[in-house]
Amino acid sequence: HHLEKLAAHMPARTHGYQWQLVYSTAIHGSSLKTLYRNMAEVDSPVLLVVKDMHKKVFGAFSSDPFRVSKYCYGTGETFLFSFNPDFQVYKWSGVNSYFVSGNWDSLQLGGGGSGFALWLDADLYRGSSFSSPTFHNAPLSTNEDFIVQDLEVWTVQ
Repeated sequence: HHLEKLAAHMPARTHGYQWQLVYSTAIHGSSLKTLYRNMAEVDSPVLLVVKDMHKKVFGAFSSDPFRVSKYCYGTGETFLFSFNPDFQVYKWSGVNSYFVSGNWDSLQLGGGGSGFALWLDADLYRGSSFSSPTFHNAPLSTNEDFIVQDLEVWTVQ
């Protein structure tokens, strides 16, 4: 049901392919390093899905797999989404190109404002979500700071 709504907003190059789970906190534990390691061989777009302790589901579609990088990466295909409780999609605003940035301490999506559109810590336990110029999004979770209950990353094969 959720994937059907998301699929309508994904680029055509992802249609018709099977989605494969690359990383899950339930299977692989809570580690950003493990997430990066599991994505080392991935060369296709990814879907990040977060469920917080308030049972809110949100995340991002990234044109590029997550990796450690000195600079921001990604394209205008990248977008955020939320099911809180209604389905919302936040596409690229065109204001800046701060799509994704990853380092060993955190993963960030959307920037240029007072906080990131989506920020996750090295343990994939704590996160935050603020409005960002990149996507003109509302905060994705109920609270700006949240605790991750489950996190998954999927890719097309």
